[in-house]
Amino acid sequence: MKSRKLSRGYIVAATLLLGALNAQAASVTMDKMKSTGTVTMGVRESSIPMSYTTGDGRFDGYHVEVCRMILTDIKNKLGMSTLLTNYQPVTSQNRVPLVQNGTVDIECGSTTNNANRAKDVGFANTLYIEEVRIAVKANSGINSISQLVNKKVATTTGTTSVQLLRKHEKANGVNFDEVFGKDHADSFLLLESGRADAFVMDGSILAGNIANSKNPKDYKIVGEVLSTEPIAIMIRKDDPEFKAAVNAAIAKIVANDNMAKLWDKWFLKPIPPKNVIVGLELSPATKNAWANLNDKPAEEYNKK
Repeated sequence: MKSRKLSRGYIVAATLLLGALNAQAASVTMDKMKSTGTVTMGVRESSIPMSYTTGDGRFDGYHVEVCRMILTDIKNKLGMSTLLTNYQPVTSQNRVPLVQNGTVDIECGSTTNNANRAKDVGFANTLYIEEVRIAVKANSGINSISQLVNKKVATTTGTTSVQLLRKHEKANGVNFDEVFGKDHADSFLLLESGRADAFVMDGSILAGNIANSKNPKDYKIVGEVLSTEPIAIMIRKDDPEFKAAVNAAIAKIVANDNMAKLWDKWFLKPIPPKNVIVGLELSPATKNAWANLNDKPAEEYNKK
């Protein structure tokens, strides 16, 4: 009974949002969609299982599928019979500028919603809460931050993970060297090849790269949680009408009980192209984000 009431509440919220959308001024992004019949989705190449390439210019993942559902909903609301989605690979370095300058209409990767980025771009309501952790080789003997003294720690250029590691209270007096990968796959390769002793990144990305490696049992995720971060879909900052449409579509996805199915599909079942299983259970924090939709930045999650 409670679940039904909750679902009805989401449907009412979605209807109100869509009503507000219809009453508002034209959206830059949606005007572009209507005039060109196309939309550009920013995607990652190795953020498994959130957003990644499956080969031959194809992209998939948890956030990619959510964005496809969102765009279908908006297409229908705009009365469009077809909408062609162009996929634009982005990196940790260029994702914000490409959304800012309009090259990318909606970024569906593994981007943390934080106050600094929110100065330049907008974020939709969060559907995934991440925990930043450390991946090491299983035989490394490393199990905590304190054991990273004089080690090489890999991270992906343009991400905030190493800064989070350095700021952690248990990192006091722990000196390590940073090595940088151009993307998450490259960072994992640094660990895999022995050029790094650890790889610090979002837990889902660590788990995805480990699952996709030649010998997953050779790696483990260890150490203290460095940060709890809302990973959200990124959109233009100056288009509140488009944000309202995106959030209305998200509310419908939640109300229709599709989120648990998407989680099961991308985190607990075999995924393409190698049919690996990431094996990441749904966290209480992510489940709570679905039940209480919001666009709070990471700073709100990490207040002490």
